[in-house]
Amino acid sequence: METLVSNVTAAVVFAFLGLFVFGLVLVVVDRLTPYTLWKEIVDEHNTALAVLMGAMAIGISIIIAAAIH
Repeated sequence: METLVSNVTAAVVFAFLGLFVFGLVLVVVDRLTPYTLWKEIVDEHNTALAVLMGAMAIGISIIIAAAIH
């Protein structure tokens, strides 16, 4: 039972750590671009930028998952 609790605790900690790093990377990318990403995607309907951001999000998630695993 003790092993189960420690494994679940570690999984929750790593999940929150991964979400924090993921959010931090998205904020950094948003700050580095010369325009506001959300405004460009939603207001200007920039589909190419939305696809690029989605691909980047998947790539970052894979890197974080591999680092945690």
